[in-house]
This record gives sequence, C-alpha cells and structure tokens, in this order.
Amino acid sequence: MFDIVCLVSGGGTNLAAIIKAIEDVSIKNVRIKSVISNNADAYALERAKNAGIESKCISPKSFSNRDDFNKALLDELKSLNPDLIVLAGFLVNISKDIVDAFENKIINIHPSLIPSFCGKGYYGLKVHEAALKRGVKVTGATVHFVDAGIDTGKIIIQKAVNVLPGDDAKSLQRRVMEEAEWIILPKAVELIANGEVL
Repeated sequence: MFDIVCLVSGGGTNLAAIIKAIEDVSIKNVRIKSVISNNADAYALERAKNAGIESKCISPKSFSNRDDFNKALLDELKSLNPDLIVLAGFLVNISKDIVDAFENKIINIHPSLIPSFCGKGYYGLKVHEAALKRGVKVTGATVHFVDAGIDTGKIIIQKAVNVLPGDDAKSLQRRVMEEAEWIILPKAVELIANGEVL
C-alpha cells in the first residue's frame, strides 16, 4: 500500500477529491495515512474525521517561532514516514528541512498554468484576480513537485480551463477547482503511486 499524508489549510475540497478517488478506486493501492492542518478550524479536518482518517492540527500559533513549528511538522512527518506528501491547499511555505528530508516526495496543486501567476504572493483568490487583470483567455491548474523555491518544482500534470466573459475571481476559482484541480491532483497521486512518474 502506498501511504500519503495530506497537508491542508481550509475547506479541503482537494482532499475530498482524493478521498473520493480512493473510494471509487480511480486511485489504486493508495491510503491516506494522515491529514495535517495548520488551522484548527479547517473544515478539511472534519472531512478527514468523517472518512475515518487520522488527523491533527499543527499550528504555527502554538509555537514561539517558525523554526519550532517547522521542526514539529518535520518530526510528525518523519514519524508517519509517508511515501508521498500532498499539499492539498496548504497555505504555509514548506521549510527547506522538510523539502530536503522528503526530496521528490512532496507535491503541490497550484491554481494556474505554471509559469503564469505563480511564486511569492500568488495563492488563493489572488491567482485568479491576477489572471483576470491580465486578461488571459485560458487559465488552469498545475500539480508539481515541491523544491526549495515557490512553485518552481518539476511539473507533473496541467489542465487548462477557459476564462469566460463575466467571470470574477470567485467564479473562476470555482471552475478551476471543478474542471482542473479535483481531476489532476488525484490523477497525479495515482501516477506517482503506480510508478508512472518518478
């Protein structure tokens, strides 16, 4: 069995997409070993509980400095020893120590077609606001490996989504989730788990 740990910050819709894909066996031989959130109020923790998955909160607010938080998160991940760490809407920058400890074993979903609208400051609605401001006709989502940079790791899979007349950031965000993120994140997990992406 290929064990994954999902890191989440909010509603957990990408987590839900992975749970569903495992349940309907479009992802084979994969188990979510644990869900970790930096936010105690994240609905993603409720989703994990409802699916019978172990979950916990490790919040930066519980530590006197960021280094202590990073160490606690690293220690937890090492104890879980997953085959893959999935950043499923995790709004915390992963420390270099974690990246080094799990080299080529961390993936992230980003709501644009990298290299567009990515890097420092581009997250959540800000990505979609920037895409609309630029006037692009096509956006989408990218699953990539996590390296020491921000959104700079090797791209695994991308999916394009058309920008429609009358879109605002929220409607575009929703459509990118439905038409791209919820499809390609489970697909990337499946590809990696079954040795099709190294």
